[in-house]
Amino acid sequence: MSDLKWDKISSRYLVREKWATLRVDTCKMPDGTLIDDYYVLEYPDWVNAVAFTEDDQVLLIRQYRHGAEEVFLEIPGGCIDEGETPEEAVVRELLEETGYAFDSIEKVGEVYANPSTAANLSHAFVLQGGRKVQEQHLDGREEIEVLTVSIPELKELLLKNEIKQALHVSGIFFALAKLGKL
Repeated sequence: MSDLKWDKISSRYLVREKWATLRVDTCKMPDGTLIDDYYVLEYPDWVNAVAFTEDDQVLLIRQYRHGAEEVFLEIPGGCIDEGETPEEAVVRELLEETGYAFDSIEKVGEVYANPSTAANLSHAFVLQGGRKVQEQHLDGREEIEVLTVSIPELKELLLKNEIKQALHVSGIFFALAKLGKL
């Protein structure tokens, strides 16, 4: 099998912000072709979770996403903070966004959002035994509604294309496959 990996010759940053960084790389392909303007977006890694309450309901959230200018139905999750493990981040994010704590946590998969232009991973988890322990603790840019659905209702939402966030759809797939509930 041939080596398809490119050599990165150099990088320079055009934008460095908290939520996104844009760099431009100069690369050399295996055949020697030079690419002097390959743009890469750097974001923090993300987590999301199919989170079950004590009575086996799945927690979903609704929130506005400005990039698409729509309100989305999603599974809870968010960015991994510097110094956090994915497991620590998903526990924190679920507590902040839903007010729920969980008895068990299991990583079920990871995917790249768009590996051609973005350098971050999204880690998917299943959390079980959730119980409400506090009110939401949202940051100033979040307005999140929490709702619960059964697994059959979750599957119906997927089939009706009501859950449109690709990373969350893949997280749901990983979770349902792991649980034998596809």
